[in-house]
Amino acid sequence: MKDILNKLINHDVLPKEDAKQVLVNIAKGDYNTSQIAAFLTVYMMRSVTIEELEGFRDALLELCLAVDLSQYNPIDLCGTGGDGKDTFNISTLASFVTAGADVKVTKHGNYGVSSKCGSSNVMEFLGIKFSNEAGFLEKCIDEAGICVLHAPLFHPAMKNVAPIRRELGVKTFFNMLGPMVNPAFPKNQMVGVFNLELARMYGYLYQKTDKNFTVLHALDGYDEISLTGNTKTITNKSEGMLKPSDFGVEAISASDIVGGESIEESAQVFLNVLQGKGTTPQNNVVCANAGIAIATVKGVSPREGFEEAKESLLSGKGLAALKKLQALSQL
Repeated sequence: MKDILNKLINHDVLPKEDAKQVLVNIAKGDYNTSQIAAFLTVYMMRSVTIEELEGFRDALLELCLAVDLSQYNPIDLCGTGGDGKDTFNISTLASFVTAGADVKVTKHGNYGVSSKCGSSNVMEFLGIKFSNEAGFLEKCIDEAGICVLHAPLFHPAMKNVAPIRRELGVKTFFNMLGPMVNPAFPKNQMVGVFNLELARMYGYLYQKTDKNFTVLHALDGYDEISLTGNTKTITNKSEGMLKPSDFGVEAISASDIVGGESIEESAQVFLNVLQGKGTTPQNNVVCANAGIAIATVKGVSPREGFEEAKESLLSGKGLAALKKLQALSQL
């Protein structure tokens, strides 16, 4: 690791294979915590290159405990986090709304590191069981339309990094990797990223796969469609810009979509929205994100996806998906 750190301190970049090997070595426990922390810190000071990101991704996918759910043709809705906006759990809510619209979801998530409350914090609080057992996950996606893939159960390679990330408490390149390393290898992906540079990198790396994808970055900094302004989109077919009016709604303000101060508050916001007690801006932002996921899988327009999402949310189908998942978690 000393050689690698010296290289990086001298502003060198790692070839893809070297980047991959570092993560494999971290997984094997070859480095101490100070070395890992120093390695992570380098990438807070400078951008990750495409080659490095590809190497890191390849290592994690190779080392993960894969689960085959391809028969369901699922999508993952996942943001990188790290946008510093502390919104409520929009992509997780959108996942249940998407499942309610008969699009299967393999939701990859983790505890919050750079945010107050990550996807897994809310899911755990609401009684969702975390498991990497294929039979349980199949039952969930079959009956509830969604299964939750809690990242630490599928990425044992990262157990040496998790406590360091928690102690650092800031975004690292692992935020960038999260959406890329879903252990179900879904063919469909909607991913929100925290800056335009990363959106381009994701677009480039996904173009080299057979994925059906939409990469999103709200121009005012959100890692999802925020409806506070325009959102850059990159798909396997085109690049574009989404405006709130494309969904038939008005722009909203940042204060409309802030999250809770605690896991309890965040979970309450989550339930309020699914139970039909959400505010109009909350409902619209969830349905816009779910709508793009639906549009990505079904090939419909953003507006049509939005309308399907709205029907799922307002009819209670999204809530039914959550209740089913809660019931399966008790068995």
